[in-house]
Amino acid sequence: MSSRRKFIQTSAIALSASSLLPFSGAANVVRNKTMIKQAFLQTGMAGYSFVNYTIDQTIAIMNRVGISNLSVKDFHLPLNSSQQTIDEVLAQFKAGGIQVYTVGVIYMKTEAEVDRAFDYAKRVGVNLIIGVPGYDLLAYTEKKVKEYNIRMAIHNHGPEDKLYPAPKDVYDRISKMDKRMGLCLDIGHAFRAGAKPENAVTDYASRIFDLHIKDVTAAKAEGKAIEAGRGAIDFPALIAALRNIKYSGVCSIEFEKDMKDALPGIAESAGYLRGVMS
Repeated sequence: MSSRRKFIQTSAIALSASSLLPFSGAANVVRNKTMIKQAFLQTGMAGYSFVNYTIDQTIAIMNRVGISNLSVKDFHLPLNSSQQTIDEVLAQFKAGGIQVYTVGVIYMKTEAEVDRAFDYAKRVGVNLIIGVPGYDLLAYTEKKVKEYNIRMAIHNHGPEDKLYPAPKDVYDRISKMDKRMGLCLDIGHAFRAGAKPENAVTDYASRIFDLHIKDVTAAKAEGKAIEAGRGAIDFPALIAALRNIKYSGVCSIEFEKDMKDALPGIAESAGYLRGVMS
């Protein structure tokens, strides 16, 4: 608990320091902004966190917690959307200060569904899909990765997942494929499946394209989602590993507790994550 308090205090100090920037000299402003940029990895939100919220409510929550990167889910932007609808939804997010940086998670059980996912990503204008293609579709998915030049980040879903419970289950199947075939490392599900997130980051560094950040109560199937920092995951070790591999992707919070009243937990998780990063 003492280390947790330290991280929260550090985060508060960092935020307080940034609030003083307008009162500093020009040189101090540049220096402080540079320090803040170096301190924090990119943060984002996984769209599933907002399954019970409208687009306007999602934008409002993200603005409240100061996060601007979003992995959009199909309940906000359906896969069969017209280009007009896609443009309107993207404009709505952009007007709210939110950047849609990827799409997914998208599940694919047929070649037609793979085709639809890549066409959808192209029309949304992103270069990354968070997806779950079946084993029998991996070669076809790789073909589409080459055709569209859009990366595929396969998501691990924990012990209950028959396809990809842990990150190794993804990596072992794509390690010899095109380098644009990679992982969306869900640290909570990985931990429940017996994999330490910091080890997965190190072991599969070149193939980690995206992260879903959550904490869980225990390293077993029964582990429950909880606010970041309250559970069993070693966040300082995770962040150290990400810095060591020079991770340049997004760390997207996926909050799955109290999903109809998510703002307090998202805010606490974001604050804790920033505290660890700083």
